[in-house]
Amino acid sequence: MLFGIEWDTSTSWAFAWSILPILLRGMVVTIQASLLGFFVALGLGLLLASLKGVPLKIIAWPAAFITEFLRDTPLLIQLFFLYYVLPDYGIVLPAFLTGALALGVQYSAYTAEVYRAGIQAVPRGQKEAARALNLSERLTFIHVILPQAVVRIVPAMGNYLVSIMKDVPVLSVVTVLEMLNVAKIIGDRTFNYLIPLTMVGALYLLLTLVAAWGVRVLDTRLPKRGIPLK
Repeated sequence: MLFGIEWDTSTSWAFAWSILPILLRGMVVTIQASLLGFFVALGLGLLLASLKGVPLKIIAWPAAFITEFLRDTPLLIQLFFLYYVLPDYGIVLPAFLTGALALGVQYSAYTAEVYRAGIQAVPRGQKEAARALNLSERLTFIHVILPQAVVRIVPAMGNYLVSIMKDVPVLSVVTVLEMLNVAKIIGDRTFNYLIPLTMVGALYLLLTLVAAWGVRVLDTRLPKRGIPLK
């Protein structure tokens, strides 16, 4: 029994049906961690990309260093640092929030490069036209460059969403009960690993297919000339 749910090990189908509710609970945790981590990666990645594009080297170089550091260090080390080191300095976060932040911080280094590529893909004439209209650098970036860059990077960002989703099982090392951790606990208690692990694999396949389909739909429906801002 786990979370008050009993399972029947008499037959394979009965066993699979009895553990499905608890696996679905783990799937909800997986989805929540994936989305929270993805939004953190989007926000922090945009910040890093913006700072790297600043002409002042005293700002651009530290942003570039942070990006390289995050990209070149393992996710597991960053997760352990947030979960075990920060409490020594009085910063204690729940395991779930720590894990989602670790995913977001790790992938922000990759999304920052995607933002940079999208921004550089915007024709230079767009910026010159905005300058001719006497728009400031900030307004030009927010209302002219960024809306056109976003539509160019949707497929790449979708790939990172799927990657984050597949990295969520790493959070099991800090006791987050996502799908794979739940399946392992069921296997430990029933000595049957085949069925729960197979079901987790199928659920992950379903999640990634749905995410990929949603990204394709979003990519086809976004206006290619940029997102209109009012």
